Amino acid sequence: MTRDTTYILLVEDNQDDIDLTLRALRLNNLANEVVVVKDGAEALDFLSATGAHAGRNPDHLPQLVLLDINLPKLSGLEVLKRLRASERTRILPIVMLTTSRQDRDVVESYSSGANSYVQKPVAFTEFTEAVRQLGGYWLLLNQVPWTTNS
Repeated sequence: MTRDTTYILLVEDNQDDIDLTLRALRLNNLANEVVVVKDGAEALDFLSATGAHAGRNPDHLPQLVLLDINLPKLSGLEVLKRLRASERTRILPIVMLTTSRQDRDVVESYSSGANSYVQKPVAFTEFTEAVRQLGGYWLLLNQVPWTTNS
């Protein structure tokens, strides 16, 4: 896996939530680059460099995936399961960032290999704070194998 520019992969279909997340990341100076895909199938295509994303280096993995549960084409939970089933993406840090308050979604997310489950706060200030804390940990403190200096 390469150590090119680090980036976040945001998998979200709601444009308001995309805008809100991007704004919160910018306000907290957390990400130089955010790649946005709008459904589960596109997320898998992006990470495997197939379909519309053919030609991209499949080994250039994101530092973090922010994954919504309720997505068109393929649910976030199904995307999570497929990513965990692949040797190449098994250890990819994945945070479920969703509006779902369903206990079964939390349990299934963790059972399927999510690293974290964060419910999107409704208020912008609370959302910005949640993103700041997420980014602080996952982007600044946490080390992934393909970004460490060995």
